[in-house]
Amino acid sequence: METKTIDLQKSTINIKELVALVTAGNEIIITEGKLPVARILPIELIEQLRQPGMHPGAIQMGENFDAPLPEEFWMGQQ
Repeated sequence: METKTIDLQKSTINIKELVALVTAGNEIIITEGKLPVARILPIELIEQLRQPGMHPGAIQMGENFDAPLPEEFWMGQQ
């Protein structure tokens, strides 16, 4: 990842150009003069989407899963 610095006082770059730089994998540091004020990073994409059914039987719910909760639960009493 390459880091590019853009000074707001000297640059006329627009948002589309910033997005293009970040999409290309660059980290952007935005400064006002010598003071860094923001950093823009590319989002790391998830390599593989989750797929349902990958771990059947790994979780089991109790028989009373759908049973109503006691009144004490809702009133904050334990």
